[in-house]
Amino acid sequence: MPHERFQFTGVGGHQLAAALDTPDGPIKAYALFAHCFTCGKDVLAAKRIAVALAAKGIATLRFDFTGLGSSEGDFANSTFSSNVADLVRAADHLRETRKAPAILIGHSLGGAAILAAAGQIPEAKAVATIAAPSDPIHVTHLFKDGIEDIRAKGEGEVSLAGRPFRIKREFLDDVAEQNLMAQVKTLHKALLVMHSPTDDTVGIDNATNIFIAAKHPKSFVSLAGADHLLSGKQDAAYVADVIGAWAERYVDLVEQPAADTGSAPRNVVVQETRNGKFQQIVTTGPHRLIADEPVASAAMTAAPGRTISCSPG
Repeated sequence: MPHERFQFTGVGGHQLAAALDTPDGPIKAYALFAHCFTCGKDVLAAKRIAVALAAKGIATLRFDFTGLGSSEGDFANSTFSSNVADLVRAADHLRETRKAPAILIGHSLGGAAILAAAGQIPEAKAVATIAAPSDPIHVTHLFKDGIEDIRAKGEGEVSLAGRPFRIKREFLDDVAEQNLMAQVKTLHKALLVMHSPTDDTVGIDNATNIFIAAKHPKSFVSLAGADHLLSGKQDAAYVADVIGAWAERYVDLVEQPAADTGSAPRNVVVQETRNGKFQQIVTTGPHRLIADEPVASAAMTAAPGRTISCSPG
């Protein structure tokens, strides 16, 4: 899968490190992904989801927020609002160099940021959140024991996921001033809320708040059994599968090139679908078929040679 790394200028003037995962074939749409608090573009969940979406024809941009990963700047000087502004800058970069993102995806605090940024990205038609808090101030519970010291001294060092970070009073003031639910109410875009009912970092009630505040079209998908960071490879794959299928209903995907009617031989590609033990997608030229073993072999309902779906590219 093609993978491009580059930089773009963030709202603070720093160079932010980005990665764009693109499909081997035609690009159906572009997506922008926002990672979780203090994570980075290469955290497993972000990387796995981006690669899986690219395999479905959706080119996905992810980047390190200020002071994280390979991006310039000091994390202590960043705020929720600056992260939102950098997401808008990332969308601007895609618009100027490729095409504006039609799909916005955010994980954890990145989900809250993507909801706040969505209104400033007019081309975006579909927004998906994964384990997102309904209020950005929720993130401060991760370092609640240090809040008093930060407010008294103006800044302080806290430990997050075993790593030290400096948090300033400006960050606390900024998240306290956010009114995310008011923005969700006026989103005017299709919304997909994904959350695990056993998430012990951001409770499921946050998903309820977001879903209730949003207008239709809106959908909720339970990530039962998944942890907050989607550590399981199968969980990230499931999230990508659901987003890819859901977005097709709301996003004008670029049509595939017309079928080649020449006599040149076509490659046949067989891929597992992960549905059952034997089900596979068979691709040849512009056509796709789904094949399976008989039910007697502990397979699903499609026997070999019986076509469930047969469609252009």
